[in-house]
Amino acid sequence: MPTILVADDDANIRELVCLFLRNDGFETVEASDGKEALSVFALKHIDLVVLDIMMPIMDGWTLCKELRRVNADLPLLMLTARGETWEKVKGFELGADDYLTKPFDPLELTVRVRALLKRYRIGATQSIQFGNIMLDRQTYKVMRGTESLSLPLKEFELLYKLAGTPGQVYTREQLIEQIWGIDYAGDDRTIDVHIKRLRERFATTPDFRIETVRGLGYRLEVPL
Repeated sequence: MPTILVADDDANIRELVCLFLRNDGFETVEASDGKEALSVFALKHIDLVVLDIMMPIMDGWTLCKELRRVNADLPLLMLTARGETWEKVKGFELGADDYLTKPFDPLELTVRVRALLKRYRIGATQSIQFGNIMLDRQTYKVMRGTESLSLPLKEFELLYKLAGTPGQVYTREQLIEQIWGIDYAGDDRTIDVHIKRLRERFATTPDFRIETVRGLGYRLEVPL
């Protein structure tokens, strides 16, 4: 379970952010300023940091710079009460990955957190192998033994997503959000169409099967 460090001098903001993150399945730890955040970071394994810019003792700019210095691959999401372009530019230049301006919708924050974690996981692991199947996300190549297969982009990303966590159930809404994006305006039944095509392409492949979980969504199973 990913652990999120929330650094903000406003106790109410920390409480709200942590509540929504925990409800979304994350563990959370808190810090009220940048210096405390660095101390917490040194003691615990942290998967992502949500940090406010305007904090006492050590502000978000300095914290961002220090965190990026010790861990170049740590996802950083900045919060600020202002929305000036120069602040966003400065944040990105210091290493922030994403930005939210207060007041913000906590649900949007959790979506952005999930998206950042997904992006960093993909960056760290570019290939998946199960049975005789190998998926390479860097080249979007699919190998079945020595046979090279070509899949349309969305079919590849859907298969890659399901294969990344065998046995985990994904709803149509989750798959649409994570593959087509939160702004996708089409019918979520497009997932059914792509699942059908994948099943047809791999109908004779015993290395995996995509199962329908009635009332929930889909999962990929790899036979033992």
